[in-house]
Amino acid sequence: MFFIISSILFFSIFQTCLSSEINLYTTRHYEADYEIYKKFRNKTGIKVNVVSGKSKPLEKRIIEEGKGCKGDLFFLADAGRLYSAEKKNLFQKIKSPLLNKKIPSHLRNDYWYGITKRARIVFYNPENVDFEKVKNLDYEDLGDKEWKNSIAIRQSNNVYNQSLVASLIHNLGEKKTSEWLENFVNNFYEAPSGNDRAQILAVAAGEAKLAIANTYYYALMLSGKKGKSQQEAAKRVKPLFPNKNNRGSHINISGIGILKYSPNKINAIKFLEFLVSEEAQTHLSTNSFEYPVVENINIPQILKLISKEFKEDKLTPVEIYGKLQTKSFNLMIEKKWN
Repeated sequence: MFFIISSILFFSIFQTCLSSEINLYTTRHYEADYEIYKKFRNKTGIKVNVVSGKSKPLEKRIIEEGKGCKGDLFFLADAGRLYSAEKKNLFQKIKSPLLNKKIPSHLRNDYWYGITKRARIVFYNPENVDFEKVKNLDYEDLGDKEWKNSIAIRQSNNVYNQSLVASLIHNLGEKKTSEWLENFVNNFYEAPSGNDRAQILAVAAGEAKLAIANTYYYALMLSGKKGKSQQEAAKRVKPLFPNKNNRGSHINISGIGILKYSPNKINAIKFLEFLVSEEAQTHLSTNSFEYPVVENINIPQILKLISKEFKEDKLTPVEIYGKLQTKSFNLMIEKKWN
């Protein structure tokens, strides 16, 4: 009897350890992500249970669950958010030679890995702006008086903008960035509001001369996935990749870390390694119009067309955005960026 009970307990524990699932907390909302989760299950038999939401509530949930946390992975759409979760001790270190080989060092650290990337660039309307004036534009030039009342951009509470300013602090220093912000804010065409697509639409309509937005928003508009009117508007606008003659254009990532008390760590590592496979990277880029983090992945034609002059900033480790994000936000508020 004792042997039978022991055997039952052993197999019960063994089965739990080999649970064929993972629990993913995510701030991303793309249908393409759910499709890739299905592909992973079909390939491995491991089911991906998804809990989606905003970063702060999900962070709070993970902290409150503590050692009883059911989550295995945390998927966040900004390097600064990943760094924030890391500093709150939510992640654990893992060892994966495959991930370290495939993902460039500036897109990862010991606690999390970039899975997709995007560039935050400038858009202009050739009917209103002479290409010769902007062809060698740097982010630093956006503070010039020439662009007074001309620039469309989101509010200061937008994490993508905070990361952009953090990259400038890293590359220019706090003093120069503070001076740049003073001038840059004076160049807004109106008080910032709306999402990235709204900024591009303002340029298409001739309301602003320049817009700052992420590349995938523009590609989504061009693809027609956001409707015919936005597609036509996007056709009137051209992308411009700043700093192509020096460090390259600012990039950011969506990335994942394995949670500290992950109950399915082995499966979680398998999932991360699947996400950097050619199949997964191609799927994500094709459907969300983000750039792959792995080299030599085929990207959709729209992304190829808009990225001919794309030189990525590979000198700035993306974790810098997290380290400097509070400082960048405080500077933005100080300079009256609403």
